[in-house]
Amino acid sequence: MVRLYVYNVTMKPRLIFEEIKKYLNTPEAIVLTGMRRTGKTTLLQFIYEKIDSENKIFLDFENPITRSYFEPENYEHIKGQLEILGIDFKKKSYIFLDEIQFVKKIPSIVKYLADHYQVKFFLTGSASFYMKNLFTESLAGRKFIFELFPLSFREFLTFKEVPLKIPKSKNDVSHAIFNTVSPLYEEYMFFGGFPGVVLKSNSDEKRKTLEDIFSSFFQLEVLQLGDFRKNEVIRNLMLLLMQRTGSQLDIQKLSSELGVSRQTLNDYIAFLESTYFIKTIRPFSMGRDSEIRKIPKVYICDTGLANCFAKLNAGALFENSVFQNLRLRGELNYYRKKTGVEIDFILNKEEAYEVKTNPYPSDLKKLTSLSQALNIGEHKIISKNFSELGNIMYGFML
Repeated sequence: MVRLYVYNVTMKPRLIFEEIKKYLNTPEAIVLTGMRRTGKTTLLQFIYEKIDSENKIFLDFENPITRSYFEPENYEHIKGQLEILGIDFKKKSYIFLDEIQFVKKIPSIVKYLADHYQVKFFLTGSASFYMKNLFTESLAGRKFIFELFPLSFREFLTFKEVPLKIPKSKNDVSHAIFNTVSPLYEEYMFFGGFPGVVLKSNSDEKRKTLEDIFSSFFQLEVLQLGDFRKNEVIRNLMLLLMQRTGSQLDIQKLSSELGVSRQTLNDYIAFLESTYFIKTIRPFSMGRDSEIRKIPKVYICDTGLANCFAKLNAGALFENSVFQNLRLRGELNYYRKKTGVEIDFILNKEEAYEVKTNPYPSDLKKLTSLSQALNIGEHKIISKNFSELGNIMYGFML
């Protein structure tokens, strides 16, 4: 067993591990991707510790010496170097490779070793690495990709070591329970779910960490890998999108504001989505002429980033926080008619959710009517504040 890294953090489980666990003993490579600083390396270390085998190795490609093991053109020579490091290729082995974007030929090396020996690979890397198709073709049908996002609220409580059991029904949420959980959800909403931010002890440290995450993303993803001619334009676009989270993307208006063509703007937006900085959700359509079919809405990867740089109002921040938790459960759409009547989120085309800071009976009536018209049986209002209404839930219950 070899670990070529210094392990000095307390590892906490992520919910996605329960899904990954199903594939620990399959032959396919496990690939972790996602926004920078969401904890991919820590999760990889957590999985490493869970593998009940001495025939395993963890290699960090941020270390240039580690990369040199994979430089030989003859892949059998690479195998030989791994044997010196302790791997026995005559039996089942587990190889963990962190930050694989630093070694461009890794996909073909992984394919060769997995095809010829009993090697199970676990890999992490930059989102841009996958976006540039450096990985897809070589390992077609030989990998499972898992996306890691900022912490859900339930994970946030785990990281904060708060032993709260979230009620499953709104009827179980008394004023006392609500007043206990609400301050925690407010912290989660204002500072977001990046693990490094959650673990900071005060507001100033949290803000500085958020600023560092933004700077790191801009330097390492946008400047180094984005290959854009006008870096200041994409920076300004990022700031504008954070201000407009939860809004429809008006490409024409943004194009005019930033002074770039619509095609260039679309390329920038595609890049930001591929690197997990933003997420666009498409309209739910039943083929009616009255629906707005093509205009997506945009959300930011993390409320902490949005709040740090855009100073959103409480309603927009809450809606983005709801988005962050709902996206972990499947495909999201929204529904809006030209009259302005809307449903904020439709999950897996089966569940409708409307987000309100303070819901009124009329809100519930509209949601029920729209859901019935769309043949969606499950529908609820997600409320930020305490409410006596029925058929609602709170953001912290997602």
